[in-house]
Amino acid sequence: MSSETTVDAGTAGEVRDVIIVGSGPSGYTAAIYTARANLKPLLIAGSVTAGGELMNTTDVENFPGFPEGVMGPDLMSQFEKQAERFGTEILFEDVTAVDLQGEVKVVTLGNGDVHRARAVIISTGSAYRELGLDDEKRLSGRGVSWCATCDGFFFKGQDIAVVGGGDSAMEEALFLTKFANSVTVIHRRSTLRASRIMQDRALSNEKIRFVWDSEVIGIHGEDKVSGVRLRNTVDGSESDLSITGLFVAIGNDPRTDLVKDQLRLTEEGTIAVLGRTSKTSLPGVFAAGDVIDPTYRQAITASGSGCVAAIDVEHYLADVAGNDTAAEVPTPPAEAVSEEATL
Repeated sequence: MSSETTVDAGTAGEVRDVIIVGSGPSGYTAAIYTARANLKPLLIAGSVTAGGELMNTTDVENFPGFPEGVMGPDLMSQFEKQAERFGTEILFEDVTAVDLQGEVKVVTLGNGDVHRARAVIISTGSAYRELGLDDEKRLSGRGVSWCATCDGFFFKGQDIAVVGGGDSAMEEALFLTKFANSVTVIHRRSTLRASRIMQDRALSNEKIRFVWDSEVIGIHGEDKVSGVRLRNTVDGSESDLSITGLFVAIGNDPRTDLVKDQLRLTEEGTIAVLGRTSKTSLPGVFAAGDVIDPTYRQAITASGSGCVAAIDVEHYLADVAGNDTAAEVPTPPAEAVSEEATL
C-alpha cells in the first residue's frame, strides 16, 4: 500500500465543469449562461462581497429594462434568482486559494472545503481605492467611509465631504444630501470627470459645494473624524476643513490577489485576456467583469463580459471533450487503411 499523501485532483471528489469565483453582474451572468448550457456551475459569491459593488449603489438608472431605475441590491437579487432558476449552485463563502495549473483547477474556501473543475471563471471585481493616509484605517468606521449607502444614515445634520470627481463621487455626494447638512466635494482638478448628467445634478444641488484643485493630505480626529488637511495642487498652499465625515470615492483596484502570481496582468493591474475574449494566460482559466476592465466598469459591460466568459468556457470544454474522444479512437493498421481506400 502506498504511503503517498498527495491527493489526486481527478479522484478526490467531484470534478465539475466550471467554477465561477466572484459574483456581481459578470459572475451571475456567467452563471446564467453556463447553467443554461447544462454545465451545472458552482458560483462562489463571497461571504461579504456577494453581489459586487452594486450592493452599495442606490438608484441604478442606466441598466436596460428598468425605465424607472432600480436599486442596486434589488437588481443583484434578481440576477441571483435567475442564476439559481437554471440550476446554479451558489456558495456564500470566501475563496482563500486557487491552483490554476493543470487540466483540473483547484479552488479552496475559507471553511477548508476544496472544489475542483475543468474550467474556472474569475469575476472577482474591484475594491475601493484608499487615500493611503496614516489615519485613514484608524478612523475607518469612525467618520471615514467608502460607502455612502452603507453609512450615510449616520451623518444626519452633519457637515461631511466626498473625495473624488467621477460618477461614483457625484452619486455619493447626491445621496448624502438626503442626510447631511452640507456636502463638500474635494477634487484634485479644476473640472470633474463625471458624466454630464451627474455633473449637472451635483452642481445644481444647493447642499453641495466644491473645493477645486485640492487633495486630502491628513485626517484630523482622535476617536472620530473632526476635519481634514487640504493641499492645493496648483500653488501648494494648505488649509483645514472642519467635517465629521469623509467619504472616499477615488476609484477602485482590481481584485487580483488570488491570481496575480499565476495569471498575466496588464499595466493597469487587471487580468490580461486575449483580445475581446475572456481567455487568460492559462488554458481553462477565464476572466470577466471589472477585474479585466480598467476603462468602462459599468454593470452592463460587466454582464456582457460574463456572457463572453460563459460562451468561451462552453467552447473550451467542448474542444477538450472532442480531443479526449479523438485520443481514445485507435488508429487502424496501415493495411486496413489501404484496403478501405481501394473500396
